[in-house]
Amino acid sequence: MSLVISKSKQEFLYQQVMQLVRELCDQGTLLPGEKLPSLRKMADKLNVSIPTVKLAYQSLESQGLVEAREKSGYFLKSVAMQSARPKRVKLSREPVSVNMQVLIEQVYDAIHQADVVPFGIANPVAAAPTDKMLARTMRRVMSMAGSRAINYGAIDGYSPLKQQLVRRYLDFGIGVDSQELVITNGAQEALTIALKCVAKAGDIIAIESPCYFGIIELIESLGLKALEIPLCPDDGIWLDDLNQALQDHDIKACVFSTAINNPVGSFMPDHKRKKLVELLESQNVVLIEDDVYGDLHFGAARGTPAQAYSKKGLVLTCASFSKTAAPSYRVGWLIAGKFAAQARRFKRAFSCSTSLINQWTLYEFVASGEYERNLKLLRQTLRSNKERMIWCLQQAFPSSVRVSDPQGGCVVWIDLGKCYDSVKLFHLALDEGISITPGYIFSATNKYRNCIRLSYGLPWSDRLEQAISKLGELLHLAKK
Repeated sequence: MSLVISKSKQEFLYQQVMQLVRELCDQGTLLPGEKLPSLRKMADKLNVSIPTVKLAYQSLESQGLVEAREKSGYFLKSVAMQSARPKRVKLSREPVSVNMQVLIEQVYDAIHQADVVPFGIANPVAAAPTDKMLARTMRRVMSMAGSRAINYGAIDGYSPLKQQLVRRYLDFGIGVDSQELVITNGAQEALTIALKCVAKAGDIIAIESPCYFGIIELIESLGLKALEIPLCPDDGIWLDDLNQALQDHDIKACVFSTAINNPVGSFMPDHKRKKLVELLESQNVVLIEDDVYGDLHFGAARGTPAQAYSKKGLVLTCASFSKTAAPSYRVGWLIAGKFAAQARRFKRAFSCSTSLINQWTLYEFVASGEYERNLKLLRQTLRSNKERMIWCLQQAFPSSVRVSDPQGGCVVWIDLGKCYDSVKLFHLALDEGISITPGYIFSATNKYRNCIRLSYGLPWSDRLEQAISKLGELLHLAKK
């Protein structure tokens, strides 16, 4: 410790501890996302009382330098960049047909190139891998299953897994009939089935802006029209804009991520989610809730699924284990409610069934408690990674750049400024072995060409920090 804590100094002891923490930050000894020494350890090292250290940490927390995490301790935060939040965009006047396939294909190709730094893929499980745990579980399941391991599963899913999911929703006071729950090949199939149940070609679907490009491409493939509703980077859809859109257009359904949005990372509080459902159901408009990131919240509690606030049964919930356990298993689900019969028919037509052995393995994984234990570790890791990435961006990018502050998930949304072209930066970065996602593909109306999305859902390393520095160096070449 470079600073001596002394009772003879003019400052109070807790103020000296605060100054010490700041010095450690300035020296790079402590970096954003890292855990501060425990209260007892710091008190022993500095020969002060535990209450003194606690007061210092709490004071730093009130100043936004550190944050307390329940049962985990105190962690260093990155200092917010000036004007950090991305700006609010205007409500789209008209719904549009979508055509984004070429650039989306290039982004997917970049993700899977060998030896590329994969900032372009949102795969949070990579930050706290489950491979060894799932391998043990699958070996046990294979032994139990015998010849059933190679059989087709039931069309609507493995019954024990469905019952496990039903029990999890009971934690939110949501009673789900297992007959209304269909297991799917990932959340993307769940979204596809949900849209097929409630809309036909030419119908208008309201989406968030910016919106996950997989949803935009899905709307394109189904011949639907997209109407973009602006998104607040902190707490989700602007309800006044949505209300205006409902008055101006015949919207058939909305596809929103009310828990954690991809790419911004916004979190809609429960009271606002309740108002959203009330607004839509007053107009008999269906809400298709994309809840794949719901369990990856950074706050004290998970958001309550919108399903809990539905009075008319016009909320369909789509989720999966792809972001929390095993993306390659392709196990998701759809709570279809009164659309369940249609959903099962579409499931049968699209893929007949989902891998039985994968469903069985995930059931055992959840039932054993290992899923929840790893989920807690994953949230902690992602939260620390977020702070580290924002700090690295502060060091490498101009101060004019705006960065979202995700409330969960694994990605940050970066507004580079009007003079930059994210598509150009995408190609420049790929030439340097770095994949990013250009903001252009997160809009059906060609917005966000000056934005990028970066993933921190990775095992953190010096290589990632060097890649962020390289992006900063490339930025001047990406001007329009």
